[in-house]
Amino acid sequence: MQIGVKVGDIMTRKFVSVDSGMSITDCAREMAGKKVGSLIIMENKKLTGLLTERDIVWALTKKKNLSWVKAKDLMMRKIVAIRPDRDLSEAILIMSKTKLRWLPVVADNQVIGMLTIKDILKIEPSLFAIARQTMHIHEEAEKIRRKKEVLSGEERWIKWGVCEECESYGPLYNVDGRIICESCKDIEAIE
Repeated sequence: MQIGVKVGDIMTRKFVSVDSGMSITDCAREMAGKKVGSLIIMENKKLTGLLTERDIVWALTKKKNLSWVKAKDLMMRKIVAIRPDRDLSEAILIMSKTKLRWLPVVADNQVIGMLTIKDILKIEPSLFAIARQTMHIHEEAEKIRRKKEVLSGEERWIKWGVCEECESYGPLYNVDGRIICESCKDIEAIE
């Protein structure tokens, strides 16, 4: 369903980017100072990753000393971006599938902006219902996919319970002898 609004029309043009060698501590200060929830990570003026407040909180729970950890050590490397000429409905679908609240906007291999959930809700609060419906549809489709995988034996989840890493409740997987949820399993796959 097309909304008729282009990503480039509502994106945040003044996004915050930092060098991949910046320490996580400095990244957290930058986020707090600029009042943003994510940073675009650049190396030689090229988009190399995305660092979110969630990534930093996760790192805080895992490591005692973050002073030596750099943005490049923690950033998401598999970046999902969108072009400014795409319809907002496509961006909402991507955000719901990836569970991201931010999307870098790229044109001619250059980051030109950042699309956030706040940007979407500012222009049309009623789009929240569309976003919620899209996310709900995606979540239901994901549940069906998981059930099919479990029935076919492709996934190796072992039980429902509390994750040893993040303490969330849900289906758990045995990864290297640890019982963890799908989100923690995905994070491990990235690292």
